[in-house]
Amino acid sequence: MNEYLPKAYREKLALLNKEIWEAAELKFEETKSAGLMTDFLEKEGFRVTRGLARMDTAYVAEYGSGKPVIGILAEYDALSGLSQELDVAEPKPRPGVTCGHGCGHSLLGTAAIGAGLLVRDYLKAHPGKGTVRVYGCPAEEGGSGKTYMAREGCLDDLDAAFTWHPATINSVCTGSNQANIQVAFTFKGRAAHAAGAPQNGRSALDAVELMNVGVNYMREHMADYERVHYAVLDTGGVSPNVVQAHAQVLYLIRSKTNEETKRLFDRVVNIAKGAALMTETTVSIRFDKAVSNLVRNDVLAKLMYDTMVEVGAPKRTDEEKAYLKKFQDTVPEFNILHDPGMSPIPDITILEALIAKDRYGEFIEPFYPNSITKMGSSDTGDVSYITPLAQLYAATFPIGTSAHSWQWVAEGQSSVALKGCFYAARVMAESAMKVLEDPQIAAEARRELDERLGGKPYECPIPGNVWPTKYSDKK
Repeated sequence: MNEYLPKAYREKLALLNKEIWEAAELKFEETKSAGLMTDFLEKEGFRVTRGLARMDTAYVAEYGSGKPVIGILAEYDALSGLSQELDVAEPKPRPGVTCGHGCGHSLLGTAAIGAGLLVRDYLKAHPGKGTVRVYGCPAEEGGSGKTYMAREGCLDDLDAAFTWHPATINSVCTGSNQANIQVAFTFKGRAAHAAGAPQNGRSALDAVELMNVGVNYMREHMADYERVHYAVLDTGGVSPNVVQAHAQVLYLIRSKTNEETKRLFDRVVNIAKGAALMTETTVSIRFDKAVSNLVRNDVLAKLMYDTMVEVGAPKRTDEEKAYLKKFQDTVPEFNILHDPGMSPIPDITILEALIAKDRYGEFIEPFYPNSITKMGSSDTGDVSYITPLAQLYAATFPIGTSAHSWQWVAEGQSSVALKGCFYAARVMAESAMKVLEDPQIAAEARRELDERLGGKPYECPIPGNVWPTKYSDKK
């Protein structure tokens, strides 16, 4: 119980997770993390190809031959502004470090490799049963690495794909999530002395502010499942006595489907044009990235849920419960009792009743197939348009704490986190092996996907002339 992997694998993977956690690299800059993973996989006998889809930190590692071809998706990028000391239950940044794994991607990538090892062992014992691929997917946080892979055909011959995400509650992904588009709006005006000759100036910062006001008014007239966020990247300088000649704002626009997201994006573009007209400035638009909504697949989701139950969720020792509690004490009691989990269910009171009985995450949320759209986005959506996809969530962090938080960074190497990581590896591997044993499962999952798409081919939401942009390259 709770071991899930051979001891030698657990030791190697714990070290791999530690090294990726310590590297904490941002999107498309995960050079050390990707290097650690590809070197590891090559030593384990996988055939590794680096630099997929013009992304230096993307890779695929393959073992076996023939059909079916099963993909396991790994992520390993960190988040800006989330530096945090390990195991410290208060905000305390690591000296000299600005980033942190606040979404658990060090664990996510590590478990994907763990699953790859188990499936490799199966294929060694059953040659000719098929192929397993571990896909190294960079830049899930704001970069859409998988979307570029999808656009460039890296996933076209997959028969099924499995992935997971660290969470507070054990569950399988149901429903869908939002599509999104991220775009930078750059306004150009004319500098002038703000007191001596204000009539000669045209403020780009005014344009950014008016755009933000216009979008704020638009929010009253959006659907409930839509979201618009922004961050001002350039305010035009720090001298208030100069009319700002340049300013830039980055917008993230979300809706239920790609089509609805595009319509909402067009409305935001019109507001930007209006702000430029009002201020007599010009506006240019830089398409940054986009992702598709998730296409659910109940065939694979049910397979993965049944496997989760068969394998059995991790149990907590008394020491681990005390460890979890010290982080739960940093959030309101309400957050603990009403943690929504990462997989939406029609009746949230069912989940709340489970939490009331067990605050430490030893249970598995029941499987509830549904069409609810979760408020969040992921580039796994683009994978789900191309091949049947299933995703599980494993309890690696305390119930009540939130993703993208210092708490998640602090707990990223704990025994609780590693148990969830190894559990996810075992579940993904066992699910993949069931498909290798019975390819009819993949055929049924493909039929479901084809029915949901209604014959409509995949259209990448990122234009063909747009390529990945590092944080350090943005202007």
